[in-house]
Amino acid sequence: MRLRRLTEAECYARCYGARGGEGVTVLRPSQQHERPTEPGERLRRLFEERLDARGPEAEAA
Repeated sequence: MRLRRLTEAECYARCYGARGGEGVTVLRPSQQHERPTEPGERLRRLFEERLDARGPEAEAA
């Protein structure tokens, strides 16, 4: 039986080990880059760019 509830920080330290007294830092992605809403959307866009860059002689082959 527990004498008290563990805090989130204590649970994290038990699961992943203490990091020399450092706290956990949450980093948010930069808003500078356009992020597609779906993971496959970026892949589709990059594929279309490659197709466009090939030129008309590649289409005849």
